[in-house]
Amino acid sequence: MADHNLPADVAGRFELLVQSVTDYAIYMLDRQGRVSSWNPGARRFKGYEADEIIGEHFSRFYTPEERQREIPRIALETAEREGRFEAEGWRVRKDGTRFWANVVIDPIRDASGMLVGYAKVTRDLTERRAAEEELRASEERFRLLVQSVTDYAIYMLDPDGRVSSWNAGAERFKGYAADEIMGEHFSRFYTEEDRAAGTPHSALRTATDEGRFEAEGWRVRKDGSRFWASVIIDPIRNDAGDLIGFAKVTRDLTEKRAIEEQLRQSQKMEAVGQLTGGLAHDFNNLLTGISGSLEMMQVRMAQGRTHDCDRYFTAAQGAVRRASALTHRLLAFSRRQTLDPKPTNVNRLLSGLEELVRRTVGPAVKVDVVGTSGVWPTLIDPNQLENAILNLCINARDAMPDGGMLTIETANRWLDERAARQQDLPIGQYVSICVTDTGSGMTADVIAKAFDPFFTTKPLGEGTGLGLSMIYGFARQSGGQIRIYSEVGQGTTMCLYLPRHDEDAPADDEVEPRPTPSPSGEGEVVLVIDDEPTIRMLVAEVLAESGYAVIEATDGPAGLRVLESNARIDLLITDVGLPGGMNGRQVADAARQNRPDLKVLFITGYAENAVIGRTRLTNGMHVLTKPFQMEVLADRIREILEH
Repeated sequence: MADHNLPADVAGRFELLVQSVTDYAIYMLDRQGRVSSWNPGARRFKGYEADEIIGEHFSRFYTPEERQREIPRIALETAEREGRFEAEGWRVRKDGTRFWANVVIDPIRDASGMLVGYAKVTRDLTERRAAEEELRASEERFRLLVQSVTDYAIYMLDPDGRVSSWNAGAERFKGYAADEIMGEHFSRFYTEEDRAAGTPHSALRTATDEGRFEAEGWRVRKDGSRFWASVIIDPIRNDAGDLIGFAKVTRDLTEKRAIEEQLRQSQKMEAVGQLTGGLAHDFNNLLTGISGSLEMMQVRMAQGRTHDCDRYFTAAQGAVRRASALTHRLLAFSRRQTLDPKPTNVNRLLSGLEELVRRTVGPAVKVDVVGTSGVWPTLIDPNQLENAILNLCINARDAMPDGGMLTIETANRWLDERAARQQDLPIGQYVSICVTDTGSGMTADVIAKAFDPFFTTKPLGEGTGLGLSMIYGFARQSGGQIRIYSEVGQGTTMCLYLPRHDEDAPADDEVEPRPTPSPSGEGEVVLVIDDEPTIRMLVAEVLAESGYAVIEATDGPAGLRVLESNARIDLLITDVGLPGGMNGRQVADAARQNRPDLKVLFITGYAENAVIGRTRLTNGMHVLTKPFQMEVLADRIREILEH
């Protein structure tokens, strides 16, 4: 409520203030609504000079439509009754143009409370309203655009993940009409496996924490069919930074994925062709060396020149060893090699390997081994791990022909969902072994092919191209991964990730010493099961010469019949892959039902996953990988029986 009877000096200052304002139209009305004062702001907004408007009714500032609806009268009555009238609307200037105004009308009363007039303040908000209208129009255009898109599912979620908008693309991809899905939780689009794993909730959590979630995976339509989707989820926040929902964009990539799968199959066939071509080349060379050496030995023996046979024998044995190394590398690449995993402390393993690495890389390369304190144990074949690390160090040396720095570093790693997805590994705890050089580095094209069999950047004759593929296969077969991080001219880091094992690795002084074998057997009976006659013959002769009795069988069922009889059997020697419907592990397990203490030696060149690759051997079971020297076989048999 305003006091109309102000002191003269105060009233004068107030009048000066009002007359100096140009951004607001400030003027007075008498009780009937006639203009009784006029400031420069009113002149600027309305276009009237004071002598043109004083005494005129303020309704002339209103549009004909509002005058017809008696808005001016209602405004004054509201101000008198409620103490204030405030509104926005179109007003009219002297020249007839319109502007969008914010209007406030306050009643003025004298000391006795009697109404003597009104104070009216008007602001020109035309520019602000134009901006707001443009924003609304833009939002409407965007809404219409989103609704018209059919190649993308674009919709909104509330903070809890319930659907709050739905476009035509979403209806086409998902199969739901808007009225069927609004208010439902978006997790219904995920597979049962993803829902059980909590993937929808972790997606919203990642989007909230990191500003975006992006992934590909199977999604489910209304009819239950699945499609391969690219999904992006962005959080939506208000001006205060509070989360008010999520924007979700989904693309159907099923057809694209099928095309990519066809491309991958084509590339696999190309890789198989490269693999078989490389194998044929290498094995033809090896077989030529073996057959040629045997042929020359036969010729020299017929000539009576037996003293010349030694060098042919040495050449044939060398070719056999190279063939053995080649098959081992191929089996490692295909994740089919025979592994002997043991709880291993990688720091301790590196300590024993460090001197060999230094001698191998030479004095021009400085070697630094950094083992993290408290490194976790891992279940791994320590010999194969040593070979892998040594191979990585040799590659690093070759990348630094002028010398440089080689760093071998171990660490404990916890891979959360995002990190595990990047490394193509299950979520969990891992031990990493990283070999870093300061060499020439790799291009992206080389990195993409680095693990392909027979791919090499070395000159012809200086590399088989199987080293990295062997390490990759070994890591994957062991439940781990290998990754390359490289920059041309800066160097390369090769990181092995191996799963943490709950059982501690034994200390050096806890390793049980091997017994010293006696020179020959004492009539023990050995059952040999192998479908290859030559191998049975050779193994039987080695056993006979060592003083053991031998029983032979050609397949699993025949061998099991012997084992189920009352015959004495001290040791079972069996191939893993056998004909007749039973493999070697099945025969051994069945035999141990009646012979729980039976000792078993598997001789194999191909480790069936169900037999050895994924199942640890029980006590009394041993493995010898083909090909092997007969002397090694004899020593292993004596060691098992004596032990």
